[in-house]
Amino acid sequence: MPTTPATAAHSSSNGTADAIMLELVDESGTTIGTAEKLAAHQAPGQLHRAFSVFLFDEQGRLLLQRRALGKYHSPGVWSNTCCGHPYPGEAPFAAAARRTYEELGVSPSLLAAAGTVRYNHPDPVSGLVEQEFNHLFVGMVQEQLRPDEEEVGETAFVTAGELAERHAAAPFSAWFMTVLDSARPAIRELTGPSAGW
Repeated sequence: MPTTPATAAHSSSNGTADAIMLELVDESGTTIGTAEKLAAHQAPGQLHRAFSVFLFDEQGRLLLQRRALGKYHSPGVWSNTCCGHPYPGEAPFAAAARRTYEELGVSPSLLAAAGTVRYNHPDPVSGLVEQEFNHLFVGMVQEQLRPDEEEVGETAFVTAGELAERHAAAPFSAWFMTVLDSARPAIRELTGPSAGW
């Protein structure tokens, strides 16, 4: 992926990563400061900027990922295609494209903004809290997936009906239904009425 001023600021000259910083925001999404990633997720949580990506194949099926078991937050659960946090000063759209490539090895097609949603979701297993102002994006995936096994345990393309069955039978991230429901209007516009989203 290309280096941007925001991403260049987050790796040192010897290739080791600095502490990951998040952008703190107020209720309207205006930046008010920064915090270290883990600290921002400690209860009760600090409101910070995030993004969620929903990618679909040509048949209108949603790409899900099961988070790798080594993740410190919500390991082993199913979630949307990709989610994460922009670096301070990084545009959410750029962060969404960057992180999708880092996690899944693909560059989204027709990636478009799908609104924002603010939520507060505690994770019952880890005790961490997602206080997020989340920028939503929808798009297509038209390349072969090349998941990073340290980030992604498994992937699956599902129809709306298959998602309902899977969601009833397997653990999903605490934020999944909130972000999916908020993105549904843009998802329907992208996939068309026959896809059932």
